[in-house]
Amino acid sequence: MLKIKRVYDDVSSQDGKRVLVDRVWPRGIKKEDLKHDEWYKELAPSTDLRKWFDHDEDKWDEFKKKYKEELKDQKDLIKELRKDSDGHNVTLLYAAKDTEHNQAVVLKEVIEK
Repeated sequence: MLKIKRVYDDVSSQDGKRVLVDRVWPRGIKKEDLKHDEWYKELAPSTDLRKWFDHDEDKWDEFKKKYKEELKDQKDLIKELRKDSDGHNVTLLYAAKDTEHNQAVVLKEVIEK
């Protein structure tokens, strides 16, 4: 089962494999303090796309379209996460405050297709 969760939320035994999917390290968290198994920077939106989007809900639909296009270059990692989440819990970790409009939401959707 694939889940998404903010890096600032409590760790749960139900999280399974915890994968950070942000390009930059989350603010306020020391690297040794974040409980995660992998950090897949490559699955995060490009710096240009992230800065363009800037968590503007009015750009959400266009962001999703552009991000999905970028993800086409990451088929191997997406395939790996799809395989890992088949019968096992995998949690995609992100730092954004907006729980509905962030890259983890889009990535989860892409992996589940």
